[in-house]
Amino acid sequence: MGESGVTEPPDVIQQYIGTNPFDWIGDETSLGLGTAMYDLIGQAVSVPVYKLFGQRYRAWVSVGSWTVSTNPDQMAETVEHYACQGYTWMKYHLSPFENAIDQTEAMEAVAPAGFKVHYNLTMGGTDDHIPELLDKLSRYRIAGCFEDLLPGEDIKGSVELRQRSTLPIILHHFPMGASYEVLMKPADAYMLGHAKIGDAIRRAGLFAANNSPFMLQNVGGTITRAMTAHMMSTFPSANFHFFSDSETWKSDVVDERLEPTNGFARVPESPGLGLTLNREKLEQLKELTLSHQEKWIIASRFKNGTRMYHIADPDNSIFMVRPDCKRLIPMSYDAPVSTEYWDDDGSPAYQAMFQRIEQEGLVLE
Repeated sequence: MGESGVTEPPDVIQQYIGTNPFDWIGDETSLGLGTAMYDLIGQAVSVPVYKLFGQRYRAWVSVGSWTVSTNPDQMAETVEHYACQGYTWMKYHLSPFENAIDQTEAMEAVAPAGFKVHYNLTMGGTDDHIPELLDKLSRYRIAGCFEDLLPGEDIKGSVELRQRSTLPIILHHFPMGASYEVLMKPADAYMLGHAKIGDAIRRAGLFAANNSPFMLQNVGGTITRAMTAHMMSTFPSANFHFFSDSETWKSDVVDERLEPTNGFARVPESPGLGLTLNREKLEQLKELTLSHQEKWIIASRFKNGTRMYHIADPDNSIFMVRPDCKRLIPMSYDAPVSTEYWDDDGSPAYQAMFQRIEQEGLVLE
């Protein structure tokens, strides 16, 4: 079994047809199809997938949860939800449409002891003084680590921030492909996102030689979570929490879920990935038609009474965390602002505001 966040083109799929799964050890072509090959190999020789990578370093691996930035009350509800499910880490991308300090205070008020937040700053895009922002957030017991504080190519800046920060700095985007820059120690831990299996194996060797903790972030369902857990269990320094975001799925195509206990998931011991394909669920999801999300208005209010209006486009979701991509107005993670989402309610007021934003880019009044 395998799954991928992208649809592989026919020429890639054709490379696997009629081949021996053992030909794809250390696959460098497709993470999803490579996962399927490893599952087949494990089942053929009756061993769990982790045995195909080498010695196992841990039987339980740390796994985190994920959410989106929204108003403080809902952020707090999400922390309670994931804590009850057995998670001890939650990641989200900060958005300048909400105040990060207000969010953190709300989350800390409900978080159990030991629960931590993984802040992703998405490589900048605001006018914040980052050292000052990190210092403010670090004072909260729920603050756990910071990811991608600066543009990926600013390795020297990351080195300096790491020296100043009291909490771990995570580097995800690498200007030199997670090679020479790692030796400069710009972070406390590193993240590989959707790396091909062979690439992950090579980078794991570098991280181990450099004594650098790292994690894998391979987004998908339980199939992806299982494969990532198998890999994390065998890479010597892969001891940071990984993400697959399968906790956000309402339905899946396997019977197992790999839920965490106190933040750790048990690596399956059954042959292959250790999962059972549910063909009935697979057919149901194949027939599922997703509803189309229309654009809506982002209605923000500053504490001094100023209001700001933008248009949110589902086809450009990065705008919610990097509104600077439209070059409209400088924004901050620490501005005294709160936001509501204004869906099309058919009112003349909505239509008038939507048309005005289209004409002006944003409305500030």
